[in-house]
Amino acid sequence: MAGLVPWLDHASVLVFALTGALVASRAQLDLVGFIFFATLTGIGGGTVRDLVLGRDPVFWVQRPELVLLTAGAAVLVFFTAHLFESRYRLIVWLDAFALAVAVPAGVGLALETGASPVVVVAMGVVTGTFGGLIRDVVGNELPLVLKQKELYVTATFGGAVVAVALIGVGMPRPVALIFCGLVVIALRAGSLLLGWSLPTYKARPPRR
Repeated sequence: MAGLVPWLDHASVLVFALTGALVASRAQLDLVGFIFFATLTGIGGGTVRDLVLGRDPVFWVQRPELVLLTAGAAVLVFFTAHLFESRYRLIVWLDAFALAVAVPAGVGLALETGASPVVVVAMGVVTGTFGGLIRDVVGNELPLVLKQKELYVTATFGGAVVAVALIGVGMPRPVALIFCGLVVIALRAGSLLLGWSLPTYKARPPRR
């Protein structure tokens, strides 16, 4: 766990930062705007997680190289975004892979604090969803978390629950976190490719 969770944090920050920079490219911002979006997206979910868990300092203050990582991702996208025909589709798939590493990172860090299973699941969901939510709201994009007939929060929730359940029956934590990421990407990819979804609420006339 000691080595896996920081690696997952680095990976999620990098991939989320790439999605933030791609949103900046769709908005045709300058390089500083790219860095702002990449950093905001890369560290957003983890920052909320650490603040809720009372971790001091938050992860990127303790490891400032993560901010350099997001800036590097922004510079890379600034000079290469024009090579991709559909940047939105790339954002969606990179976001899916970011979820698959961010949720296990949130679960793993919450476990290290000794949090209850309910809090562990919640921190997995928060770590996975808040960076992208902040990115889309600030970028004036329809948040992926609100897209109808897609599994998004459900994918993060499912992965976190699987991790907690597997740990509860005695599976080693690193292995459980790997399964967590696999469940997240499987559910998200199934939603994008095969149309998997949950029933949505449909308004009905009030009963008299």
